[in-house]
Amino acid sequence: MFYLSAFADEISPDPREQVATLKASRVRFIEFRSIQKTNVLALTDGQIKEFKALIDGEGIGLSAIGSPIGKYPIDAPFEPHLDKFKRALELCGVFGTKGIRVFSYYPPGNDPNFDVANWPKHRDEIIIRMRAKAELAAKSGVVLFHENEHRIYGDSPDRVADVLGTVNHPALRAAYDCANYAYGNFDPVAGWELTKAYTAHFHIKDWKKGGHAAGHEYGVIAGTGDGHMAHSITGAVAMGYKGYAVMEPHLRGGGPTGGITGPDLFPYATDAFRAILKTCGGTEG
Repeated sequence: MFYLSAFADEISPDPREQVATLKASRVRFIEFRSIQKTNVLALTDGQIKEFKALIDGEGIGLSAIGSPIGKYPIDAPFEPHLDKFKRALELCGVFGTKGIRVFSYYPPGNDPNFDVANWPKHRDEIIIRMRAKAELAAKSGVVLFHENEHRIYGDSPDRVADVLGTVNHPALRAAYDCANYAYGNFDPVAGWELTKAYTAHFHIKDWKKGGHAAGHEYGVIAGTGDGHMAHSITGAVAMGYKGYAVMEPHLRGGGPTGGITGPDLFPYATDAFRAILKTCGGTEG
């Protein structure tokens, strides 16, 4: 059973336009990343209260807090970052959601020329930090969904499996994103097979391999790229998956802080995923 959600800031920075487009597309949940071009963890209590009143009034819930937790150099101090994580936990209580999207750290100094062969030097610290957050999340009844984002430790299937398998905590699960594997030149099919046992969340976008190298920094309609989305969805259906499928199409571009699709293209992206879901024998909740 797949419950459709969305990174609604891909539709518009305006929360009212976000909600209107979601309702027109029959999507009842948001992965809350930002409104008015301000990240969820930087919003004031007043802004949070106003947004909650809006979505409550429109019957929209949250699939998770779409936090940037873990998009942070591994050699930077942990405590300030942990404080931001605690704010994310607090917001779970405010919105009545049980999930937070997280990452597994950028290279030291966020070095764009970092040699991935040096990741083993930092692995232990990554595991320590991820375990600490999982333990805090569990105390709040929250599950962390690790996204296989480009350039973090867990951008490759083997390192995602390493983090999830080593921490080995029910409060730390995988958010599977086939487009991120395609973008990073990893095999999404192998990525699914290596991480499916940990997967409890899906991000729905697709990508043509090499598009970024050719200057095409945008996603493609689900099923038309190199993400082999049907493979993972079919596998999830066979496993009895029950959770969220979060629309994040990036049809007009994307980067480290989010993507752009627009209110005009979002319905097409959603319809394409629904078609894949039907073909794969899945049902929508």
